[in-house]
Amino acid sequence: MARKMKKVIITCAVTGGVHTPTMSDALPVTPDEIAQQSIDAAEAGASIIHLHARNPEDGRPTPDPAVFMQFLPRIKQATNAVINITTGGGLGMTVEERLAAPLLAEPEMCSLNMGSMNFSLHPLAAKYPSFKHDWEKPFLEGSEDFIFRNTFRDIRAILQHLGEGCGTRFEHECYDIGHLYNLAHFVDAGLIKPPFLVQSIFGILGGIGADMENVLFMKQTADRLFGDDYVWSVLAAGRFQMPFVTQAAMLGGNVRVGLEDSLNIGRGELATSNAQQVRKIRTILEELGMEIASPDDARDILQLKGGDRVKF
Repeated sequence: MARKMKKVIITCAVTGGVHTPTMSDALPVTPDEIAQQSIDAAEAGASIIHLHARNPEDGRPTPDPAVFMQFLPRIKQATNAVINITTGGGLGMTVEERLAAPLLAEPEMCSLNMGSMNFSLHPLAAKYPSFKHDWEKPFLEGSEDFIFRNTFRDIRAILQHLGEGCGTRFEHECYDIGHLYNLAHFVDAGLIKPPFLVQSIFGILGGIGADMENVLFMKQTADRLFGDDYVWSVLAAGRFQMPFVTQAAMLGGNVRVGLEDSLNIGRGELATSNAQQVRKIRTILEELGMEIASPDDARDILQLKGGDRVKF
């Protein structure tokens, strides 16, 4: 079984590379907005902050290390949170572009997607009658013909260059059952060592569906493959966010919230900030008698190298 948790780790994914500015005025776009919302989320109880960057002029996802460096030091100086940088980037970015900022920053954690997949947002393009920026609608429509590349060679290179080379550990993002078996391949090869974080993801078009039965199915599969070598967490897209992460916590797992994963705080109600989502899940978990992990608790649980060994 997954390692038994005495405290629940809350990860907050602050902006992502999926949602577009038209969808919510609360979505942080500029370095100032990303930094402030990250700091507020940490103060609300998130021990891990998961980060993408955006072009401050129009909100388009960017892999530019110079943009990341406008907010990474500020978050580190203002909080004790674990900073987790994406290696997934955004639609259409090359693997080299996706790795540019992490290799420069050498963070404690990075996300790592455990397989190539169809990853589509194209139904959202018809939801909005107009958009703030010209790039948004083609970006969404283009995802219908997009394959999110994460080959075995790509994954191996990331594990070697970031993991072995920089001491970074990973949030292993698993969008389907097959991704767990891909992860097992690298565990068996000795490239991933326990304790490793498995992030089970539900509700993305192209990945496993947002059915409650799948939460247990993913956990049972991971239990068979990894025993107690792994730490389990769950995120779910859109309206499934709060019910699914609550269920995961009740099964002994950890949780991820944030505007990358859902723009809402309740049915039909847009969230006003990332911190609002963190406060909501923290309240739910504490009402259920669970204790929230601090950043140093998360470092201990995941055996991270420490914030003093990053390069920002």
